Amino acid sequence: MTGSGGFTQTIDWLAFTLPKAEVADLTTLIGGDWFQSETGFRGYPVAQLMTEGKTGVGKLGTGAPRNPKEVHVDLSAGIVSQWDETKLKTVLAWIFAQKGHVTRIDVALDDREASVAVETVRLAVEAGQLVSRSKQFKVIQASNHREGTRTGETLYFGSRESQSMLRVYDKRLELQARGREDAALYGVRWELEFKQDRAQACAKALLTLDPEDWRAFLVGVLRSYVDFRETTREAESYEKYRAPLVGWWKALTEGFMRCRLVVERIQQRLDDVAAWLANAISPMLAVVVACRGDQFLMEMIYAGTKRWTQKHYALLKQRRKGTPYVLHLKPRT
Repeated sequence: MTGSGGFTQTIDWLAFTLPKAEVADLTTLIGGDWFQSETGFRGYPVAQLMTEGKTGVGKLGTGAPRNPKEVHVDLSAGIVSQWDETKLKTVLAWIFAQKGHVTRIDVALDDREASVAVETVRLAVEAGQLVSRSKQFKVIQASNHREGTRTGETLYFGSRESQSMLRVYDKRLELQARGREDAALYGVRWELEFKQDRAQACAKALLTLDPEDWRAFLVGVLRSYVDFRETTREAESYEKYRAPLVGWWKALTEGFMRCRLVVERIQQRLDDVAAWLANAISPMLAVVVACRGDQFLMEMIYAGTKRWTQKHYALLKQRRKGTPYVLHLKPRT
């Protein structure tokens, strides 16, 4: 899980547009249980949704008047981070075979041992050691005001409107705040977000390069975006680019050169599924039962057992005798 020296990488988001595709072919390729949405998505009047665990969300839109067969898909980290390299490359190859365009791809580089703290990076920026073409830098801090504890700090390099952006944050601290049992397995995350042409170029590199060249490509992109050198804010531009690398930055990027693509194992909890069912599905389910009766509901539940997969059997093992689920409905807004 920790990879070489505690450095790993995951794909954290994937979005793409296909000029023409059959929705059934696409949902079969991606997998999961897709269902019709009541509303559209990104301007597409017809939409389907898919959920995977507590954080995985897939959205599909089609039926636009300008091109009814065009399909756009957004897949969050909870879905694509669980794909192995074969599945990821199969999907990318299919997208390009359909003359599709990857519109966003996020790559997370994880320093799982937190060898470089977020504070170290921020202090280096404040000291003028950052060499970057991007002028924008932003710090967002989060805390629990009731407990008086800090729950995270995120550094943003670049703009959300540009084709590239970098986020640096303490993934371990974020997961601890969420109550994740596996939080200790994480450290500091360097997350590259690519859009439009840069997303397309990144996806093609991932598909065509061997693992070693892909890692070199990623680190090259990272260092072309931000570099930390033994310099000052007052130094001339040519002096900054000639200055030696800061020690921790040299070690970190060398570590990322060894990182391997890992498959995230996100444990789905029965309570999370029950809460999602109660809050997202129960209103429409109540309408159907009111119109079709209780017998329809029982028949639907029985039919559902015939479609169980390995993930459903894993949830079944979480049954606890004598501890009924307490329903907590979200208030309507």
